[in-house]
Amino acid sequence: MRIDMIIMGLFVGLLIGLTGVGGAALLTPILIAAGINPSIAVGTDLVYNSITKFFGVIQHWRQKTINLKLVKYLAIGSIPSATVAIGLLYYFNNSYLNQDQIIKNALGYVLILVAISIIVRVFFEKKLRPNRLQLTPIEQKKGLTILIGIFLGFIVGLTSIGSGSLFAVAMLYLYQLKASELVGTDIAHAFLLVTVAGMLYLGVGNINYPLLMNLLTGSIPGVIIGSTLSAKVPTKPLRAVVALMILISGIKLL
Repeated sequence: MRIDMIIMGLFVGLLIGLTGVGGAALLTPILIAAGINPSIAVGTDLVYNSITKFFGVIQHWRQKTINLKLVKYLAIGSIPSATVAIGLLYYFNNSYLNQDQIIKNALGYVLILVAISIIVRVFFEKKLRPNRLQLTPIEQKKGLTILIGIFLGFIVGLTSIGSGSLFAVAMLYLYQLKASELVGTDIAHAFLLVTVAGMLYLGVGNINYPLLMNLLTGSIPGVIIGSTLSAKVPTKPLRAVVALMILISGIKLL
């Protein structure tokens, strides 16, 4: 048991519970800064995300706050795209490029993008008014939805980041969903995506199991404590602070 990794999991879990911000954007750069190999950090984080999101899916399924049609269209694009991203990483690594350097550079840019997306949600979510695209039925946006899945799924496969934050912003601006349905749909799709991506990383041995167990040991109580405190703590300033932390992490990785 590594106490430092348990504390790290507790810290990340606490922030997730308090702010709802995705764990990958917080955890992956911290793991790399702690000296974990980038490909191991990404693979471990994907499996970690799959396990934590599983419990969220169960809750939202019970509450019937998952738009299954939207999950299906996003997954049609995102899962094959994430698979291609992981395959390309290993192709480049075996030929002439260093996959860890590719991951670090990609992480830097994606973290900056995630930080911007969190800031957008913090300051503009309530100001959003229904637009023409939002009011269009999902069936008429099938192609667009699959394209979004392809683009963002590739990013998740490469970096483990964005399965929640980036997809959530896309859903916020392009689909007319209730707040609870947006969260439930986002978690359900993210669970499918990170589970498949995590299995692919697992297949090539890029998972650190002791690290995974230590992180879960800390993060599960952290999420519970954070969720309990979230009703008493103003989350808007906290989300802005977390976005700033993610932005700084992204810049440092470039």
